Amino acid sequence: MKVLIGIDDTDNIDIKRGTGQLASQLALDIEEKGWGRCEPVTRHQLLVHPDVPYTSHNSAMCFAADIAETALDEIIAYGSSFLEKERAVGSDPGLCLVIPERLTNPGWLIAYGFSAKQEVLNKDYAYDLAREMDIYLSEHGGTGDGVVGALAGSGLRLSGNDGRFRGKLAIAEIGQAITVAEIITRSYITRVRSKDDGRVLAEDELVEIGEVVKAVLIDKEAVLMVRPLAVLGDRGAVWRTCTKDELRCY
Repeated sequence: MKVLIGIDDTDNIDIKRGTGQLASQLALDIEEKGWGRCEPVTRHQLLVHPDVPYTSHNSAMCFAADIAETALDEIIAYGSSFLEKERAVGSDPGLCLVIPERLTNPGWLIAYGFSAKQEVLNKDYAYDLAREMDIYLSEHGGTGDGVVGALAGSGLRLSGNDGRFRGKLAIAEIGQAITVAEIITRSYITRVRSKDDGRVLAEDELVEIGEVVKAVLIDKEAVLMVRPLAVLGDRGAVWRTCTKDELRCY
């Protein structure tokens, strides 16, 4: 059974370990306990606004997992205690678990996620929607406002067209050119696309590796975005990976 697990607002400005690290640790724990296999974590940017409490960027985290249906209650119980134990002082964590195949109106959740990128939402609305859609949603300290982001992040992950995968990919040395086929073989990336026109690169095309290599979520796939090089690069490469700034729109 496939599930989406979203968390938000677990940190504070004084600690180095952010919500993304906790999401990755939770995914690792689920695998180590034999409850399922987890996909990489995605980061979803939400609205930055004076009326929205957040630590630094107001981004929610989500990951997908294929789990045994019998492990569902254990995962919820463990995730709840995990957030209560690991959350930073002053944080307001929220936990969301979605079972996509059981959603009768998935568009409602997706629309909620995109709304959270543009307007201020409150936790009462989040709970009402979760209740209506039979989605698990819970708060684990502080004001509990993290449920808003946890639900929104889950909706954005469900859309398949929002967010950057957490962490940097180490697939080659900076400045080295490798083929699209090599990129796919060395990572969880499934496609390489031009940021300018959306064209999918052929497997034999060369891409020069930049300082930061990150995948984005497009059409439910992990995609590496590239742009043309101003001059030919290593091995005659005509493409380069996008910079961090060029990926902020995702």
